Amino acid sequence: MSFLISLVVVLVLLSGLFLYADSRKRYDLIDSVWGPGFAVIAVITLLFAEGEPTRQWVVTVLTVVWGLRLGVHIHSRNRGKDEDPRYQDMLRRAKGNPRLRMYRVYLLQAVLMWIVSLPVQAAQHLSAPFGVLDWVGTGVWMVGFVFEAVGDWQLSRFRADPANKGAVMDRGLWRYTRHPNYFGDSVVWWGLYLFALHSWLAALTIIGPVIMTWLLAKGSGKPLLEKDIVSRRPGYAEYVRRTSGFIPLPPKSRVG
Repeated sequence: MSFLISLVVVLVLLSGLFLYADSRKRYDLIDSVWGPGFAVIAVITLLFAEGEPTRQWVVTVLTVVWGLRLGVHIHSRNRGKDEDPRYQDMLRRAKGNPRLRMYRVYLLQAVLMWIVSLPVQAAQHLSAPFGVLDWVGTGVWMVGFVFEAVGDWQLSRFRADPANKGAVMDRGLWRYTRHPNYFGDSVVWWGLYLFALHSWLAALTIIGPVIMTWLLAKGSGKPLLEKDIVSRRPGYAEYVRRTSGFIPLPPKSRVG
């Protein structure tokens, strides 16, 4: 029952957000709510599931902390700036009713949010004692969270310095991967998935971290972000040649 309730809640939540975004004619608001939406699902599941209490609370807290940090970061980053070009491009390419097209985007985000969160929901229904897998999951989550948060912090500091305008960020974690925040995000969800491995049925929720990783590495994350940046930013093509696109690796020798 909690699975159905969380799905209904997230559909209603994002439908309401769409109406607000449509009234403002700014559809990238969904990005700021992406993380907090997962937090809502975790809390809803906590209220209705009847699993092992320690696991329920740990999984909920980890999801809420991750989701709220991400939401605050994206909102702060986007505040006072123009709408994300990805959403402007969606509107330009929309056939028929652009508003209907954007509403479908919001509904798709809601469904993806619910599917990706399946490990968190399933883990909260498990009655097995809190054990090694849960501790390992917590550790993996911490690695991913630190990687994501530090990557975002490093990039924010870099962009805040006027001397770096137009330059390529290739310092800190960004020296080893072009997207440390995306990599950390993926690791967070693999850590949360480990909490569900106390049951073979719950283990099938592996679709959650698989989809999240695909979205970040091959879907709407890295590919769309880098689509035009090579031609617009001098030095980025060389940065791409020497730096891993997702998984952190030692950088290659500079070309030329």
